[in-house]
Amino acid sequence: MVGFVIKRLAWGVVLALLVTMITFFIFFILPPNQPGSNRQGIVSGNLESQYDHVAHRNLGTSLRYNTSVRDEIQRALPVTFSLILGGTIMWLLIAFPIGIISALYPRSMLDKGLMAFVLIGVSAHPVWLGLSFSYLLGYRAHAFPIAGYCDFVYDRGSSVNQCGGPRFWAYHMILPWFTFALLFAAFYARMIRATVLETMDEDYVRTARAKGAGEWRVLRKHVLRNALLPVVAMLSMDMVVISLTGVIFIETVYQLPGLGTTLYQALTTSDMPIIVGVVLVISFAVTITNMLADIAYCFLDPRLSLRGPRPQRSWGLGRLRPRARTGITETAAEG
Repeated sequence: MVGFVIKRLAWGVVLALLVTMITFFIFFILPPNQPGSNRQGIVSGNLESQYDHVAHRNLGTSLRYNTSVRDEIQRALPVTFSLILGGTIMWLLIAFPIGIISALYPRSMLDKGLMAFVLIGVSAHPVWLGLSFSYLLGYRAHAFPIAGYCDFVYDRGSSVNQCGGPRFWAYHMILPWFTFALLFAAFYARMIRATVLETMDEDYVRTARAKGAGEWRVLRKHVLRNALLPVVAMLSMDMVVISLTGVIFIETVYQLPGLGTTLYQALTTSDMPIIVGVVLVISFAVTITNMLADIAYCFLDPRLSLRGPRPQRSWGLGRLRPRARTGITETAAEG
């Protein structure tokens, strides 16, 4: 197991280096008449000097804010990370109960009602969902803040955020989390429902019931563990790549100073250093989440071999190859 983890870490480092070189190469081959390409730094013709920024953990200076790109990303990254992490936990808390209950009572009114509820969220645009929640729960009901962000740690000397602390941070993030969760809860609820229905018809589940195991024990020990396998496989991509489209809209609606808002403003002003920095951060995040998903998949499914099949050694030609079995006719002919 340790060797498998070390191998995945090594491949992750190699992929991160390749992504960095490819990203810089793509932005360097932009036509010279592109907006922002002849202004400064990151899209200039001197590839060696610009790649040296990454070696010194500096991506240059933003054209819009005239500040370090690294500082801008460090300021925005915790906001986006808290939105994606909290929204992912919330959509799993919504999807798992709905998927399991729908699988236990298939084609019932409860099943149809729960599926209709989550399908409303996936069918609506995140801007419409965010504005609706802000108006109904923020402006009309005064239950949650309409917009804004509070830091997780309160800084008395900060002039940007006047509020902070875990309680106010979570209070300002509930509506963005719920909006983010509704975008993906339907996909995972339907996937969990289909996986649970398929697993409940397997032979080992019927054997466990025949031995006298209770329904809850069968569901917890045999069904849910297999239902987690496709969830883990999809979660590594949905958390970073697919969810980024929703993050841009949600951060814009709720005025969250995250990577989505930063990328949107950089695209509208052709701020190439910021764009390259955000692309690199997203690429590294995809590499890390895929690596963690591979490791978690092996823990959840013990049938997977971490070392792969071992080839048989054939000494006739002095190399590794599968050894052919002697057939019945060949044995009879030799005899």
